[in-house]
Amino acid sequence: MSKPQPGKKELFIHIGLAGLASIGILLFVFYIYLPLSTNHGESMTVPNLEGILLEELDEFLEERDLRYEVEPDSGYSPKYPPYAVLKQFPLANAKVKEGRKIYITLNSAKPPVVKMPKLVQISLKDAQLQLRSLGLLLGDVRYKPDFALNSILGQYYKGEKIQPGSEIPKGARIDFEVGDGLGKQTFQMMNLSDMQLDEAVFVMRGYGLKLGDVFYEKEGKIIREKEDADGEIVIESLDAKPGRVFRHSPSAKKIAKIGQEIDLWIVEMDSTQIDEVPTLE
Repeated sequence: MSKPQPGKKELFIHIGLAGLASIGILLFVFYIYLPLSTNHGESMTVPNLEGILLEELDEFLEERDLRYEVEPDSGYSPKYPPYAVLKQFPLANAKVKEGRKIYITLNSAKPPVVKMPKLVQISLKDAQLQLRSLGLLLGDVRYKPDFALNSILGQYYKGEKIQPGSEIPKGARIDFEVGDGLGKQTFQMMNLSDMQLDEAVFVMRGYGLKLGDVFYEKEGKIIREKEDADGEIVIESLDAKPGRVFRHSPSAKKIAKIGQEIDLWIVEMDSTQIDEVPTLE
């Protein structure tokens, strides 16, 4: 006796059950199995490691379930101590999985050496650009009277004048003397006659003048005006003492400009009395 054929209703029920089973399997695979097997959705934010010392990295990253590897190349920045992190990849705030390796570049223990360029007589702006290109830093800027506005008059490292071509560490600070553009201001030249050299230099400095050439002669006359008993102005000539200024150019009451060089004539002394000529630097 043959079995009865299943009806259409039962067929649809079987098909529906099979479909539900398939959907259930897919949901299980995508929402349960795959997330568990791949840690899908379990990500973390990469911390900023810049400036952290190498000796502190192990503990810092272990607490965050991350690892690191030091790149063979190093860099240098004066901002950080030796063996501090300069760069990292992935970058800070990137999303990564736990256990991800972070590649880091360390700050060199010794700064590389660069050669000091000649920056005198160029503008402060151009000097800054050259410093930046060499990895050098702008230090103090001191203005002094000179015709050339913002022009470099002197370059210094650690308080001493530095010559072009001198080797200095990258990241060093360079100080500048810069013209303030006041050289066009004029005034009546003061009388420096009968002053010692250091006194004359001190007075000139106060007026923004520079020391030019110094000439020593065996004798000299100081010419000055004097009022007599009748109130008349007379000219008198006196012998200048050794070591005293008896003439200067420009002379008294002539027009001088800030930043101008002043030449002096002095009565010479014997060799045991002549001091080294001071400067206005």
